Amino acid sequence: MQVNGRESDTRAVKTLFISDLEPNETVTSYFLVQEKDVRLKKSGDPYLSLVLADRSGHLEAKMWDGISEVVETFDRDDFIKVQGLVQLYRERPQITIHRLRRADESEIDLGEYFPHTSRDIEEMWGELNAAVAAVGNPHLKTLLESLLADEEIALRLKKAPAAKSLHHAFIGGLLEHITSLLRLARLTAGNYDFVDEDLVTAGAVLHDLGKLYELDYKRTFGYTDEGQLLGHITIVLRILDRKCAGIGDFPPKLKTLLEHLILSHHGQYEFGSPKLPMFPEALLLHQIDDLDSKLESMRASIEDEILGEGNWTRYNPSLERRLLKKEAFLSEAGNPERERMTGMQADSERSGKNSEPVHGGDPRPRNLFGERLQEAMRSEKQKL
Repeated sequence: MQVNGRESDTRAVKTLFISDLEPNETVTSYFLVQEKDVRLKKSGDPYLSLVLADRSGHLEAKMWDGISEVVETFDRDDFIKVQGLVQLYRERPQITIHRLRRADESEIDLGEYFPHTSRDIEEMWGELNAAVAAVGNPHLKTLLESLLADEEIALRLKKAPAAKSLHHAFIGGLLEHITSLLRLARLTAGNYDFVDEDLVTAGAVLHDLGKLYELDYKRTFGYTDEGQLLGHITIVLRILDRKCAGIGDFPPKLKTLLEHLILSHHGQYEFGSPKLPMFPEALLLHQIDDLDSKLESMRASIEDEILGEGNWTRYNPSLERRLLKKEAFLSEAGNPERERMTGMQADSERSGKNSEPVHGGDPRPRNLFGERLQEAMRSEKQKL
């Protein structure tokens, strides 16, 4: 079978990834179904709305016709083989599906469908161990060494994502996030002579370890039952309690400081933090954790829209803003009117409506004519 002149192995070798897709390209390839929904057209007829994924990213797909023959043949987390046309919709690639079928798992290499850290896992594992070896506090060093020596924790930590979708949402993402925090801890703690770098190091290693059991990543990234019921903060407190009990003479007050680092690392109550940071190392841990997660979210959001046109990404819900695609901005002069209209479109998408009310109850104009018309109407009202 050929896809645009390229040979595609009918076995497990996937030669065409989402990052390879180009607008107006007809494709035939395998994808993982992340989301599946049956919606209605304006005519009342149903259509399929999907989010498809592989290790390079994800994209939306629509099947407008003939869905009655396929809608019951597959579900979320299944693999499907699709044939369709790639088009740009609202500046993002989307596949219009002409044909699809559920793929047998024997056709699939699972490693091709999970996003993966670009860094070497064993290299990061070595970096983590070196950071622990450099800890001077003997109690903290013993605790951290016992964590890394735990075979189950080590195995999970080399695979686990750091989140379902917000940041470092890929295989090896948690290990990448932790090693990034360890580097930031060295850079920042050294700038303040009153900060205990060993304590920040311990917090960086511990703070998200509950995600080893909170998140499930067998097919798509989701939550385990334990994760749904308890959350990663409660889970890691249990891990800490078990490891400290195994050490025997771990100082109770030092354990309390570690518990506070874990409980306060989200920084604010509205972000799910049971406590606010109450000593310097806790505040520093929160700040570098927040910095690392937000920068990674920005990177992923911008990279995810590399096929899209324009200088701006879609609205990023976690960061509550649209993001500038800097390289596109620097390489093109840009069209101010087009960017203005794109911004209005993003606001509309965020509200889930075709227009938003502004002060006075007037609908937000969708074009220049509408803007001028509203100005004229307001002027007439003032005369009255």
